[in-house]
Amino acid sequence: MSKKALYLLGIALTIILGTFLYIKFCCNCGVTEPKAAEKAPPAVIKTNNFVPFVLNGSGFEYQTNDNFKFLKNNTAIIQPVSDSIIIGIENLKSYLISNPKQKVTITGYALSDETNTSKFENLGLARADDVKNYFVSKGLTASQFDTKGEIVNSWKIDADTLIGPVEYKFETIDTSSVGSDNWTALKDKINANPLTLHFNTNKSNFDFNSDEKEKVSDISKYLENVKDASVLIIGHSDNVGNRESNIILAQKRADFAKNYLIKNGIENSRIATESKGPDEPAGDNTTAEGKASNRRVVITIK
Repeated sequence: MSKKALYLLGIALTIILGTFLYIKFCCNCGVTEPKAAEKAPPAVIKTNNFVPFVLNGSGFEYQTNDNFKFLKNNTAIIQPVSDSIIIGIENLKSYLISNPKQKVTITGYALSDETNTSKFENLGLARADDVKNYFVSKGLTASQFDTKGEIVNSWKIDADTLIGPVEYKFETIDTSSVGSDNWTALKDKINANPLTLHFNTNKSNFDFNSDEKEKVSDISKYLENVKDASVLIIGHSDNVGNRESNIILAQKRADFAKNYLIKNGIENSRIATESKGPDEPAGDNTTAEGKASNRRVVITIK
């Protein structure tokens, strides 16, 4: 074979071999292999599987989605209790301290298919009692709580755990009773240390000091709020001179005190006066000090 033919054959073999190698190794150069599809993470299913912890009374409200939990057939709160519940209990504690007459009824619930192994008549009542004891352990007053138990056919449950099977009812405060107690206390204060005015010899007028004016204010406040109340003013004297003159003088002192009360807003019809003259001495009429203590007017609430 001639040199020329061999040369041409070499070129042809080179082209064929190059084409083969290109197709085999370089045809997909620069082309990105598709990645295998990544598995999507499992979807998170959000559920409202909660019963909120709700405290709602007159002038007080607290709520959180956390709550007490109880195992089925069990009376004890599952521990630990969440911080948000503890915060609610602390707020309730402050409220009940400020409102000592407020009472809260705790109602515990149990399912009809649960077994009651407690000493209580039903499992709901046992749970209410456990919640009450937990409140008391946090410093709340036991006497401000009552407990009840009820059996129900269904409740929010997660596996074998009942979620928040407890409710709270704030009893209505008898405000009239509270007010009555307050005014009774004020009356006791007035009569325990009655307004007493001491007069100079043969005098029936008097200059009130700040303490005496404050007592007049208490009397006026009491009468303003207790509509069937009235005031009794009793005038007294020492035994200097004849009894009849002293009876008249003591009455003038009582009338002076009455007029002062009227000027301070107390109705005339609600003020009664008496004169004891020298008949009921507070001190010894043989001494100057005793006589001074006898020349007096005493004002009390009837």
